Amino acid sequence: MKRELDSLVAHMHASGITYAEGVREFKKRFILEVLARHRGNQCKAARELGMHRNTLSRTIAELDLNPAQIRSGLKRPPRSARPALELRQTVSS
Repeated sequence: MKRELDSLVAHMHASGITYAEGVREFKKRFILEVLARHRGNQCKAARELGMHRNTLSRTIAELDLNPAQIRSGLKRPPRSARPALELRQTVSS
């Protein structure tokens, strides 16, 4: 993983990405990953990230992330869009 990170940093630097832009993008990706793992639950994500929920909420706002989009992208589809389940009746003898 260290080699991948070194390569990514070298590529970002060569592309002219500033330190501030790189840190901001890393924060966005990291927070989105943890939020996705916890299905948009900010309390659980904050606990895993080692921060208070209010701090996570403020960071989400600073990074212009939309928590509603995160949650809606992780919800189950409506019943009409789900495949129908076949119900089988068992016959007892």
